[in-house]
Amino acid sequence: MSENEKAWARAAQAGSAEDFAQLVRLNQQALRAFLRRLCGNHADADDLAQETFVFAWEHIGRFDPARRFRPWLFGIAWRKYREKKRGWLRLFHREQAAEKETVITPDPGLKLDMAKALAGLAAEQRAVVLLCLMEQMTHEEAATALALPLGTVKSHIARGREKLGLALGGPYG
Repeated sequence: MSENEKAWARAAQAGSAEDFAQLVRLNQQALRAFLRRLCGNHADADDLAQETFVFAWEHIGRFDPARRFRPWLFGIAWRKYREKKRGWLRLFHREQAAEKETVITPDPGLKLDMAKALAGLAAEQRAVVLLCLMEQMTHEEAATALALPLGTVKSHIARGREKLGLALGGPYG
């Protein structure tokens, strides 16, 4: 974490909304991109991002400024996503039933785009892949953000890469 980030975090903990706004500006684009890929829906992702920032502001006192802010923030976003997902459970079951009924015939000339390939991963696995491969967090940071054991994160990365490779017609396909 840069010295500016550390200073903004400490000032935000002391009550500075302006310094917290600096942290928001620094992380907003990456957080929204993460949530959009995770949710597959821009409106829901933007709502979750807003909820995440509000929660982070309300609980900034829990943040340890000796650590990086981004993994802490993304951990909040992941938990907000999981909470919201419970509300989407009925829709999720309908989508799962529709996917089981849909037969996809592979076309060697057709490669799925990354969004479709990511949608094929389980939510927890997709979150790990997004954080480590797209947000360039370390396995340890992703484990902290998602409150998962380090071994689980590493397992999700290995299996996620394999599944993405298959979906994209890469080396595993």
